[in-house]
Amino acid sequence: MNAIAHPRSTRQLQAERLVGTAALREAQALRYRVFSSEFDARLQGAEFGLDIDDYDAHCSHIGVRDLSSGALVATTRLLDHLTARRIGHFYSEQEFSLHGLATLDEPVLEIGRTCVDPAYRNGATIAVLWGELAEVLKQGGYRYLMGCASISMRDGGVQAQAIMQRLREGHLSTELLRAEPKTPLPPLELAANVTAQLPPLLKAYMRLGAKICGEPCWDADFQVADVFILLKRDELCPRYARHFKAAV
Repeated sequence: MNAIAHPRSTRQLQAERLVGTAALREAQALRYRVFSSEFDARLQGAEFGLDIDDYDAHCSHIGVRDLSSGALVATTRLLDHLTARRIGHFYSEQEFSLHGLATLDEPVLEIGRTCVDPAYRNGATIAVLWGELAEVLKQGGYRYLMGCASISMRDGGVQAQAIMQRLREGHLSTELLRAEPKTPLPPLELAANVTAQLPPLLKAYMRLGAKICGEPCWDADFQVADVFILLKRDELCPRYARHFKAAV
C-alpha cells in the first residue's frame, strides 16, 4: 500500500484496495456525498445516502484513507477488458460509441466514478490514489487507461464549452480511438475569449499525458459533460510520472 504523511497536519493518507461489502458501501457513500452536493446528481441509492449502480459488482475499487480519522477520503473504480467483454461492454460505452476500441491493443483498464472529499483535494491525496492505480496497472500489465472526466453543466454549459475550446487545441487525438457521444452537448454560442479552469481530475489526466478522443457527452442524471480520455501507458508525461509512480 502507498502512504504519505500530510506535512501541515496530523493526516496520514494510505491507499487501499476496497474489498468486501462494507468497504464498497464506504466508497458509495463518499461518491453520494460528492456527486449529490457538487452536481446535484440523480443517483440510484440516494434514499440510502449511497451512489449505487450495476457496474459496482463487476469492478475493483481502490481508495485513500485518512489513518488519523479512519475516513475514506478518495475512491475510484476499475473495470478491465476481460470483465467488460464478459458483461458485454465498458461503462463508457453507455455514453459513447468507441470507434477503434476493438482494434486497440489490449489489455485495457477503465477508470470511473473517481471522487475526492473536498477537504482533501490536494496533491498529496491524488498522489496516493495515483500511486495505487499505478500498482494496479503494473500488476495487470495494462497498456491503456481510459474513462470519463466530468465538467459541471449547472451553468448551462458555458464552462464545458470554454474548456473544450482549450482541449481541442492541444489534447485532442482520435488516432487510436474516436469517441462519438451518444448525446452531444446542446449547441451554445461562446465568445472565443471566454475561459474556464479545468476541473482538478481532468487537469490531472492532461498533465499525465492523456488525450481526449472526441466531443463530450451530456449526462443528464449527473448534470455534467463527460469527456472521454485515453492514456497510453508508455506515453506518460515524464514531468508528472512521479505522481503516477516511475515504475509504470
